[in-house]
Amino acid sequence: MNQNRRILLKSTLTAGATGLAISAGLLTPKSVLAAWPKAAFEAKDANTALKAALGSSNVIESKDIKLKAPKIAENGASVTVTVTSKIVNTESISIIIAENNMPLAATFNLSKTTKGTVTTRVKIGKSSDVTAVVKAEGKLYSTSRNVKVTIGGCGG
Repeated sequence: MNQNRRILLKSTLTAGATGLAISAGLLTPKSVLAAWPKAAFEAKDANTALKAALGSSNVIESKDIKLKAPKIAENGASVTVTVTSKIVNTESISIIIAENNMPLAATFNLSKTTKGTVTTRVKIGKSSDVTAVVKAEGKLYSTSRNVKVTIGGCGG
């Protein structure tokens, strides 16, 4: 019997059995599924999003948070934002974009051994304040920066 034929048959049977097990729910990646705060990401305003994601919308302005984002974004579809927290025991860092249809852009839950810095790309639909919210020891701290989104880089 042709060796390639055996390999093909064995691979097909293995793939079929694996597909059957997945569809039957016998193989599910339960340990890798992230928690999904649906209400927070579906909120239509920043305060509701914060309350749903972090349990409160009461924030304290802090100079211990550095928010790096461009003053002018020529392409609002991909804007790089970096948040650095020097607040002791930083638990999470969230990014809120007030004028987006869904203001909560991201929430990063950090472990105690993680350095309080995150960098990500976000979509900014139109010129808006970008706010970094840091949760530490049950309190919320924030800093903001206005990002102007231009249309085609023409300052519109």
